[in-house]
Amino acid sequence: MTEPSRGILGTVGNTPLVELNGLMRRSSIRVFAKMERFNPGGSIKDRSALNMLLGKIRAGELIPGLSTVVESSSGNLAIGVAQICRYFGLRFICVVDAKTTAQNLAILTAYGVTIEMVNRPDADGEYLPARIQRVKSLLAEIPHSYCPNQYANPLNSAAHEETMREVSEALHGRVDYVFCPTSTCGTMTGAARYIRKNGLRTKVVAVDAVGSVLFGQAPTRRLIPGHGASIIPPLLDPSAADMVVHVSDLECVVGCRRLVEDEAILAGGSSGAAVAALEKVRDTIPAGSHCVLVFPDGGDRYLDTIYSDAWVEQQFGEVGHLWKKLETTGAARC
Repeated sequence: MTEPSRGILGTVGNTPLVELNGLMRRSSIRVFAKMERFNPGGSIKDRSALNMLLGKIRAGELIPGLSTVVESSSGNLAIGVAQICRYFGLRFICVVDAKTTAQNLAILTAYGVTIEMVNRPDADGEYLPARIQRVKSLLAEIPHSYCPNQYANPLNSAAHEETMREVSEALHGRVDYVFCPTSTCGTMTGAARYIRKNGLRTKVVAVDAVGSVLFGQAPTRRLIPGHGASIIPPLLDPSAADMVVHVSDLECVVGCRRLVEDEAILAGGSSGAAVAALEKVRDTIPAGSHCVLVFPDGGDRYLDTIYSDAWVEQQFGEVGHLWKKLETTGAARC
């Protein structure tokens, strides 16, 4: 009988690993999904947030009623940090931008977060550098403030050594490929570190966005939050990736809708990117390989975008063209 968790934060981690039976129906490859939506805050970022904050809380460096946590995030990390700060009674100021969804703002408000909105992008049209500058200003202004800094904090990537440990133990060490969507690069770096420490032969596939600067592409407009980056984070270790696959916004949408069609899984945009990346390289993967796709979050925060026919039509043309693409690639029935 499973013992009850001591508080909601005790449920972070140990997320399900699910075999995908429909996605590669005609292939000898076995595909598994690490379902991070089952963390209590709804995403893989719960692991990062907890690892970056819990040690300082236990050491008395973050004190309820005195300390303020300040972080830049427009999505999942913000919600993970908000949950932890509410649990321990810490003030949290979250710096977001004009692209932050109304749903995420509502969730942060429900947790009692103070929201700082950045409305003007930098000269290149990117909001992230402007958000980071606002964080620096707040840290200078507010006594006893602390920024976890998900882009540079090694505790972010260290949290995902645990993610990879869970995957490896569930498959008894038989993991041939792990597909990691990239943004701060914490998941990819942590997974690669665990693989190296334990002498595994697993190949790490970095799933990056078209228009992301992480692996040498010129920056362009991107629509899917939490996938790719407009700056190169200090956590990025290019040697951690054995292979890099770039995925477009449309391919993310197709991947997400494939998951609903073939697996009844409602997943977030970067999860769809992992599916699309696997499709791109599947012919190079040896028969019988075990492939793990990290699914960072669920699709409930993308109902107004990826799963909205109106939004897809506005961004990419008629929805029928999307489904023709699905059928052309054999995605919906492979």
